[in-house]
Amino acid sequence: MCATYRALCRHGYADLTMQDIADEWEKSKAALHYHYDTKRGLLLSFLDHLFESYTDRVRDAGEGTPRERLHALVAAALDPPRADATRELRTALFEVKAQAPHDDAFRERLERFDRYLHAEIRAVVGDGVERGAFRADVDPEGTATMLVTLVNGAHSRRIVLGDDAGVPEVIESYIDDLTAGATASR
Repeated sequence: MCATYRALCRHGYADLTMQDIADEWEKSKAALHYHYDTKRGLLLSFLDHLFESYTDRVRDAGEGTPRERLHALVAAALDPPRADATRELRTALFEVKAQAPHDDAFRERLERFDRYLHAEIRAVVGDGVERGAFRADVDPEGTATMLVTLVNGAHSRRIVLGDDAGVPEVIESYIDDLTAGATASR
C-alpha cells in the first residue's frame, strides 16, 4: 500500500502502471501480479486501506463540548494527514474519483468515506441538539449532509484551483452559528 501511495503521488492515476507500483515496492511486477490481477484491483484495495486510516484520523473523540467536537471532526476531515505529498495524492485520488461514475466498485468505496463522515457529524450534531448545546431547530441529518458536501467541495477546489475559497472558515462560522440561541453551551 505504501508503494501504491508513492507511485500514485509520483505518476497520478491516469499514467500509473503496475510496473510503477512494482518499482516503488522494489519487487517484480510478477510479484505484484501474484497479489493483484489488475491496477484496478490494487487501487480498490488501496482505497480500502485509505478508508481504514481515514476512520482512525477522522473520528469523534467524544471530548469537549459538541461545538468543539464538531470543529475538531471537520478540521480532521479537511486537513491531510501528510503534508509532504498531499497535493499529488489528492490529485491522484481526484482522478480515481472520476472513475466512480463508470465503475460501481470505485463508487461504492468512495461513498464509504462520505457515509462515515456523515454519520460522525450527524452523531455529534444530534448529541449537541439533545444536550442543548446546539439550537433545537438544527437538523442533524441535513447539517451532516451540508458539511460533508462542503468538505468535498473544499477538497475538489483545492485540487483544481489551488485554494479552498475560505470554505474552512465558512464552516467554522456555520458551526458557531449552530449554538446561537441554544439553551446551554455544554
